[in-house]
Amino acid sequence: MRRLLILSTLGLGLGTTQCLAQANLNGAGATFPNPIYAKWFDAYAKKTGVKINYQSIGSGGGIRQFTQGTVDFGASDGPMTDEQIAAVSGNVAHLPTVLGAVVLTYNQPALGTTKLKLDGPTIADIFLGKITKWNDPRIAALNPGVKLPAGDLLVVHRSDGSGTTYVFVDYLAKISAEWRTKVGVNTAVNWPTGLGGKGNEGVTQQVKQLEGTIGYVELVYALANKLAYASVKNLGNKFVDPTLESVSAAAASAKLPKTTDFRVSITNAPGDASYPIASFTWLLLKADNADPTKAKLIRDFATWMTTAEAQGMAKALGYAPLPDDVAGLVRDRVKTFKAGGKAIA
Repeated sequence: MRRLLILSTLGLGLGTTQCLAQANLNGAGATFPNPIYAKWFDAYAKKTGVKINYQSIGSGGGIRQFTQGTVDFGASDGPMTDEQIAAVSGNVAHLPTVLGAVVLTYNQPALGTTKLKLDGPTIADIFLGKITKWNDPRIAALNPGVKLPAGDLLVVHRSDGSGTTYVFVDYLAKISAEWRTKVGVNTAVNWPTGLGGKGNEGVTQQVKQLEGTIGYVELVYALANKLAYASVKNLGNKFVDPTLESVSAAAASAKLPKTTDFRVSITNAPGDASYPIASFTWLLLKADNADPTKAKLIRDFATWMTTAEAQGMAKALGYAPLPDDVAGLVRDRVKTFKAGGKAIA
């Protein structure tokens, strides 16, 4: 009895008063933000006692499990389509969590410490299978004075449904009409060429192990595995490295109204300082949750993730934190969440 009394009076922080056995959430989805989510969920458990289990299975899997109702929340780097939202009876909220950069990572020892420079049309033609050699004249023209090897250039891409893919092909479709008409934009596409790898982890390992390869991954994975990545020419005709500053500059181009659903693309953003393959990543939540306990746990975590404490953790892992105005919009939106059609207690 004394033990039960103690548990009932223990506050779990941020207004949550569930006992530890009940304080659990399950989610699944994007591999892109998995490092920051792992850090957040660990920190939040220590802070509040709320355990959040997350499966890093790719955005496609996250959307599917969220739609089927087998998880409490999904996570995706590509927003759900109107048709996908309709399949959940429209009861979907997209909440941006952090920003990240998709980078062109490569394994070409002949370049040494020289950083490869690429532009959008050249990247598109590499992934269309039209550029197949490292010393192709178009790559050489972007890298004057660099001795490029004559070897084969082998593409590595995602084999699973992926928000990282969505961000990458969204960018390619904006700069290549051929890509837009032949391949298109989705979390999974029919790749014209290359080898597949599952998750950011799988692509990273393929590139790391196979000399002559080039692939696309979230910046965190390239940094963690000490892989080279290219500077990319942006809309202002400047070669830009993926940094917190250049990703934040891309985010600054998005002026979101108070009524936004947060499904916004910031690839190929204007501005000399903007990195062109940047994106928000989103949690997928029910704005009206039938389970009052889950609704409260989700609301409290979603509020905490916008705080300076949580957003400050993003920088150390290579993610750009949400701009202050976007974080404010997220907090305002979370306040409107309901449980069974009623305000959350």
